[in-house]
Amino acid sequence: MTCLNDFSLSFKGRDFLPLMVGGMGTNISTAELVLAIEKLGGIAHLSDAMLPDVADKALGTHFTKERTERLKSFIPQWDKSNNYFDLDRLADATKSYICDVMDRAKGKGLVLVNCMEKLTMNDSLSTLKVRLNSALDAGIDGITLSAGLHLSSFKLMQENKRFNDALLGIVVSSTRALNLFLKKTASLGRLPDYVIVEGPLAGGHLGFGDDWKNFSLEKIVREVKELVSKDGLQIPVIAAGGIYSGKEATRFVKEVGADGIQAATRFTIVKESGLPDEVKQVYINAEDKDVEVNHFSPTGYPMRMLKSSPALSSDIRPNCESYGYLLNHGTCSYLKEWQERHQESTEALQTKCCLCTQMRNYKVWTCGTTVSKLKETTKKGVDGKWILPTAEEVWNDYKYESFPG
Repeated sequence: MTCLNDFSLSFKGRDFLPLMVGGMGTNISTAELVLAIEKLGGIAHLSDAMLPDVADKALGTHFTKERTERLKSFIPQWDKSNNYFDLDRLADATKSYICDVMDRAKGKGLVLVNCMEKLTMNDSLSTLKVRLNSALDAGIDGITLSAGLHLSSFKLMQENKRFNDALLGIVVSSTRALNLFLKKTASLGRLPDYVIVEGPLAGGHLGFGDDWKNFSLEKIVREVKELVSKDGLQIPVIAAGGIYSGKEATRFVKEVGADGIQAATRFTIVKESGLPDEVKQVYINAEDKDVEVNHFSPTGYPMRMLKSSPALSSDIRPNCESYGYLLNHGTCSYLKEWQERHQESTEALQTKCCLCTQMRNYKVWTCGTTVSKLKETTKKGVDGKWILPTAEEVWNDYKYESFPG
């Protein structure tokens, strides 16, 4: 018998359990969740999705209120081209939040931040540059580039003094995506420190189209490992999406050849997670039939979530002046659709949701395909509610569950 604890993942001369906890936004991966894993010597992700608003809640700051006041005159206007982010305040918010987390870290594990390229924020390159460099300046241990090809992201960081010191990784769903990234960044002389291969069974935004069922995480991991090996690169490959147990994690390392795995769905319901407790109960009660992949996200990516997510039936006005994280050239697909329904008096169907507001309010219940198994890992208390595990308990399940052979 063997288990995940029999293997290790090495970064810069330090060995870690080959398990990463994924960055779940908006603020499902709370500082408390990430620091609980870091205290155990593990690797966990914050998410920088809507981080100014997250900072407001955690630190009592007023970044979102200030933005709302500054832009309130634009509320009646449908062209949001002037609805820009104050880059200095964005930097302040990012640094304030991440500095606070890093000040509380014990130094036993690693705190990473998941950075999505699809948070266009009405000025994609400028805002992405600020987010990336502010995280480095705040002392984050590493940055994982996700939700996009990130062909310019390394260049945006190359002048930062921590560009070669911090860990930098990339999330891909195909060898093609990794190839594009490696070719685009080759001239910088900086390879990614790890590659996370996210398969079709993951929660949230997916790197696949409607044909996602035709793809296999195991197959993609083997292909990416072959590509990395063929080019003589020493880059750890992390498998993610649908790996529910320590037994499955160990199989991916022992038999598939992954250098480690990333998990998220199991950690959505831990006590330290940012999801409201009543929503955690919904997750645990979920069955396979309650999960769908839809196109309600304005990003253009399909999303996996619970069908009962309140956002899917909520026709709220876009809150671009307060949030606006998905604005691109002054608009987003939900803004266009809402205008058609309410200003032009059409009977257009709702096909998108205001992802900014709904994610901020925990109304988009994203999950992986394994959400229906959550009830197998806990039990009900005397009050009839499911008992929520701690992050440490789930961590240890992955760490010690045995795999035959």
